[in-house]
Amino acid sequence: MQLIIPRCWVAAMAVLLAVAGTASTVQAKCWPIAEGPERMMRASLPASGSVRLTFLGHSSFLIETPEGITAVTDFNGYIAPAALPDVVTMNNAHDTHYTDYVDPEIDIVLRGWGPRGEVAKHDRDIGDMQVWNVPTNLIRYAGKETNGNSIFVFQVADICIAHLGHLHHVLTDENLAELGSIDILLVPADGTYTMAQEYMAQVIDQIRPSVVIPMHYFNATTLERFVRVMGDRYEVVLNETPTVTFSRLDMPYRKILVLPGV
Repeated sequence: MQLIIPRCWVAAMAVLLAVAGTASTVQAKCWPIAEGPERMMRASLPASGSVRLTFLGHSSFLIETPEGITAVTDFNGYIAPAALPDVVTMNNAHDTHYTDYVDPEIDIVLRGWGPRGEVAKHDRDIGDMQVWNVPTNLIRYAGKETNGNSIFVFQVADICIAHLGHLHHVLTDENLAELGSIDILLVPADGTYTMAQEYMAQVIDQIRPSVVIPMHYFNATTLERFVRVMGDRYEVVLNETPTVTFSRLDMPYRKILVLPGV
């Protein structure tokens, strides 16, 4: 039997060794992101060893790395940051989660579904960001759509962020093995279009992240019910701004972090 060690577990072990002074980590770079005068210069970047996350609205987040690599989740073409991101990920559950019209200046477009029902498989090193996906299924009125959704995982500064996309079912053991150890989980909390909030709470229990950030919940009443369903599993923290910065050394523990949309 082949032993598969998820990337995020490897990263966490490397950090522990580095802190102990017994090893150093080197970020592998398979190929550089194209840079040119058309790229807007970032006014500021996250500090080395940290990642910046901004809730853009609905199910879209902007992820920024210390080297200035940017990614937007569930990119739909109209919820977007001021500057074009380097990477976009998307799912095809509804047109609020994807677009067929992507600016050609965006370097990398990762779709969570494959053509003709094929499995989408992504595993990319993009500067100081690693991105991969875990395919899951969609449950539609016409029946199950196999591999129609993807959980995208972003590893930056030895922190693993997982975006559940339009998840419709609790996870299998294989899903969990592919995910690895997740620090920050971006969770659709609507309770209807994705899955019942009670089942989404089971998914959170399966993954056991340090931080849960709700998204895709449409109104305050739905968000309040999600918090009640979660019970005393996590402490609820209301952030005043849509942007938050995380680092491995001061990662919050068992928090539901509510970010206002931009």
